[in-house]
Amino acid sequence: MSSIINRNFFRLLRNGAFSTQEKLEPMSAFKWQRLSQIAEMQNVEPFIEQGLYNLSSDPARPALSNFPPITSSAVPTIDDYVREIEEEEPELSNILLKWQMKRIHRREENNPESTPETWQLMLIIVNNVNQTLTKGISLRGIIELGRFLRTKGQLVDFVQIENWLQRLYIMRMTSLQGSILVNLFNFADDEIPFMHQQEKAAVRLVERSLTHTAADTAENWHFRMRTNGMVQNNSKVLRRNLRRSFKYLRYNPIETTSNFMANFAKTLAEIEE
Repeated sequence: MSSIINRNFFRLLRNGAFSTQEKLEPMSAFKWQRLSQIAEMQNVEPFIEQGLYNLSSDPARPALSNFPPITSSAVPTIDDYVREIEEEEPELSNILLKWQMKRIHRREENNPESTPETWQLMLIIVNNVNQTLTKGISLRGIIELGRFLRTKGQLVDFVQIENWLQRLYIMRMTSLQGSILVNLFNFADDEIPFMHQQEKAAVRLVERSLTHTAADTAENWHFRMRTNGMVQNNSKVLRRNLRRSFKYLRYNPIETTSNFMANFAKTLAEIEE
């Protein structure tokens, strides 16, 4: 991370999520405000708040006018996140892979030797794949993946997980998630049994996601209807989403293409409504 904002951002995230001890670098009020905005866009405010609380004696910690009231229990439990994911029931965009995932789930439900944690981990991974292809890398999802591995990993059947990842062709996308945990959150390789290789572009892709999230959220329509009934497309957003899709083609060409087309079709359907 080259920017001082990014360095402090990840120090606070690591402390708030995984209780690391790192010193902050002094920054101006403007840069702390920018850090707060990045945290909001990435949906990681609780971890930043927890990090600020934990580092209350650090002389570089800012005046807290840019942040919500800081308490000692800002971070929700991993069980809260798991319940949220299970309610959402994330699935893949490709029709065949979606069907394959449902088939896997049905078999898992009828398997007396399975653990609920194994399927929960699968849902977290698939949700991260969706978030990455739709909006860019979700640091919230990556952090929750890490928290799950450290708190419930001993209950997971990783042989089964690897089998599913291969059948769904998302092994490399999952290795990307693991590489982010290793490179930005100080995880050891052996904490992530399903990571087959270190993805060298992991840090660069995260930096790009942080850079482009603001632009993505500022102008998030693809098409809209003009007053004369003609459809107007937002070419800037379309080009941005195409560029994002191309970045992840190497990790999973089938799901990347299907995800883009699904979002494209969803936008058109919203116009018709």
